[in-house]
Amino acid sequence: MRRTLAVIGLVSILLGGCGHLGLHRGPDSDANRPAPDRSAPSGATRAAHMKVYETDGTFDDVRAFVELAITGRGMVINNVSHIGNMLQRTGKDIGADKQVYAKAEALEFCSATVSRHMMEADPRNIVFCPYIIAIYTLPHTPGKVYVAYRRPPALGTPASRKALADVEHLLDGIVREAIGP
Repeated sequence: MRRTLAVIGLVSILLGGCGHLGLHRGPDSDANRPAPDRSAPSGATRAAHMKVYETDGTFDDVRAFVELAITGRGMVINNVSHIGNMLQRTGKDIGADKQVYAKAEALEFCSATVSRHMMEADPRNIVFCPYIIAIYTLPHTPGKVYVAYRRPPALGTPASRKALADVEHLLDGIVREAIGP
């Protein structure tokens, strides 16, 4: 699996990033804007507590690029939550028949360096670790993949706020690398 991801990453670099997959690129693309919050009034976003990117491609390709962006920074994925499968499997048990996601997973990981700085700044910042990036597709938007993470709030002392900003910078860098500039 790791060899396959390494080959995918190398091919991606050789072909100019993720452009060969038809992923959005460039600073003015929709990939750099949060996806609309479909549960809120039209046009509203939840940018205050999450960041959502939308890109073209397949779930499996985008997920592989997110994994490669995490492991390429020397971090280990501790857990994969198969959220879409869980909702589909348990829906009938609670009388729900709506398909929320076509596919959905959340990758959980940590950075020894960034996490240490964050918790040295304020031990209560432990609640922001581990980091999670979610990848999902929706039944009504085939060909679109969403990549999202929770934005850590700027809380506490100046050192804590800087450390939490570094966490967001790490998460955003991973996502941007995965979906293209």
